[in-house]
Parts: sequence; C-alpha cells; structure tokens
Amino acid sequence: MANHSDDPLQLLMGLEVSAVSFVRDYVELHFDGPVLRALGDPFGVYGGREWRFPAPGSMELMRRYIGETVDGYKLDPDRILALDFGEHRFVIPLDSDSSGGPEAAHMVGVDENGSTSILGGMWIW
Repeated sequence: MANHSDDPLQLLMGLEVSAVSFVRDYVELHFDGPVLRALGDPFGVYGGREWRFPAPGSMELMRRYIGETVDGYKLDPDRILALDFGEHRFVIPLDSDSSGGPEAAHMVGVDENGSTSILGGMWIW
C-alpha cells in the first residue's frame, strides 16, 4: 500500500550509502539494510557537478555517494524525493512524466534481524 508520509525517510538519517546498484532500468541506493529504489531517472549534484542519469558520466558521479551519510531530506509527493549529503544531493523525480508509470520510488526497510525485508516496511511514492 502506498505511504505518502515522509516518516520513512527519517529512517535514513545518519545512515551511510553502502552501495549504488544499477538494475536494468532503475537505480538503487543501499544503506546496509534499507534500500531506496529510483524508478524514474534520478539527478543531483555531487561535488558541485550536476548529473542526470543515464547521461554520460552520471554513473561515475553516482558511485561517489558510497560512503556518504544522509544528513537531510525533502519530500514533495508531487515533485521530488531528495536526500542530502552535506553539499551533495540525490534526487528522485516523483512527477508522473518522469516516472514512466504509477510508481516513481520504493523504499524497503529492515526486519527485526536487520535484514532488508518488506517485513520492515515498504513505502511507495
């Protein structure tokens, strides 16, 4: 069931990106447990350089988020879901034109054992 609260994003505060995965037609940020999936093409800024996936050079910049810690976020359910990492930002567009379907982003939480699992919650934007 869709959950439009920004409370799940609070779970990412203080967590470090452990992996950036490129899976066919979407991108995932892993946080040693929770996973945030971008179904629309993400964009952002890293080190003052703007990037937009899948443009050339975007994958290289996106990999640099590994090791960065979430220190803020913004959720505008009709526009964007953004994670802040100091001077860096990772944005998932949520508008219907960008997502290519009814879902633009998913976040999967962790179960009582700390494993990535929908038993720990799943939020869809």
